[in-house]
Amino acid sequence: MAQTRLSATSRVIRWIDFRLPFVGMLQRELYDYPTPRNLSYWWNFGSLSGIMLVVMIVTGVFLAMQYTPHADLAFDSVERIMRDVNWGWMMRYAHMNGASMFFALVYIHLFRGLYYGSYKQPRELLWILGVIILILMIMTAFMGYVLPWGQMSYWAATVITNLFSAIPLIGQNIVTFLWGGFTVGNPTLNRFYALHYLLPFVILAVVFLHLVALHRFGSNNPLGIDKRGPQDTLPFHPYFTIKDLFGLAVFLLIYSFFIFYAPNFLGSSDNYIPANPMRTPNHIVTEWYLLPYYAILRSVPNKLLGVILAFGSIFLMFIVPWLDTSPVRSARFRPVYKWVFWLLVIDVIALGWVGANPPEGLVVTVGQIATLYYFVHFLILFPVIGKLERPRPLPASIAAAVLQGGRATALGAAGAPLAEP
Repeated sequence: MAQTRLSATSRVIRWIDFRLPFVGMLQRELYDYPTPRNLSYWWNFGSLSGIMLVVMIVTGVFLAMQYTPHADLAFDSVERIMRDVNWGWMMRYAHMNGASMFFALVYIHLFRGLYYGSYKQPRELLWILGVIILILMIMTAFMGYVLPWGQMSYWAATVITNLFSAIPLIGQNIVTFLWGGFTVGNPTLNRFYALHYLLPFVILAVVFLHLVALHRFGSNNPLGIDKRGPQDTLPFHPYFTIKDLFGLAVFLLIYSFFIFYAPNFLGSSDNYIPANPMRTPNHIVTEWYLLPYYAILRSVPNKLLGVILAFGSIFLMFIVPWLDTSPVRSARFRPVYKWVFWLLVIDVIALGWVGANPPEGLVVTVGQIATLYYFVHFLILFPVIGKLERPRPLPASIAAAVLQGGRATALGAAGAPLAEP
């Protein structure tokens, strides 16, 4: 009986798949998909980011059912979600901390790409789509930060939207359009709520394009060399699904810790005070994941130049594939770039520290130095190191580096130098 039911189900699936080849696509792209056999756990963060996006959409839809986008009611509606709606507190904490987790995963994913050269030919468009996702995330997160309508929400919206007034001729018109009036108020909240609900689905669409571009040429790998045959790959399932599930389990432990034990650790206590246009907080800060851009913005006294540098620090990512002139992808074989990369990591952390503190004394000096280095890193060091650096020899193939034995020698190209990965 069971066998008859199974064969009937199989016939239905085959009938559907012949007309709409969805099951076959899943089989090809997620099950049999040839994946470089040497992928490390650093490659888990892409799939984790995708899972986190789904969590953010699901929790966001739930919260939208209970939230009231009105300047007089928004703060109280959030408190109602926390106090009166069944499991509302958990949904809100999952969404609020999920934004931080989402950005943390994407930033690690981005720095992994910078270290292993995942932006190099032929994956330039894959990288560009990733940068577009990051920009959409920043826009979505900023608008979501305004929705609780607390003190920090209100004043962060006021300060950040006011930045557009620095644009000559049309700046003030842009600010008025964003506000829906002549000050941050109910029209602003309605606009931000509508866009905050819409943009995650736009992100989902761009993520789909990102995956299509990824599967066009396959994943990069820690060695940064191309696949040269079936010996260099393994099917995605079960080898990498198990690896991703283990990474997911570890991530969920960290995520759950913040939800249940430290839900407000990454937020501002001022946001539990209702928005008051007549009282400015002592120190206006953005969420932690936007602090480096905020630091760059404040690093120069000229408002327009600060806005240009802040936006330029993001849009600079678009041309990274053409700034790096080295023929070698992975920093494992680039002794100079490897150390310069870690200087960039330290620099971004320093910018985050600067953005979290009032702009006075040492903070201003560190911010200016860190901002200068950020642009020097990409615009000067990237192309110069690529031209002058002497990379170490690459392995003959992925299999040769992984197996490190007699079989590796047999698989390697004749006379090709082998290097420790």
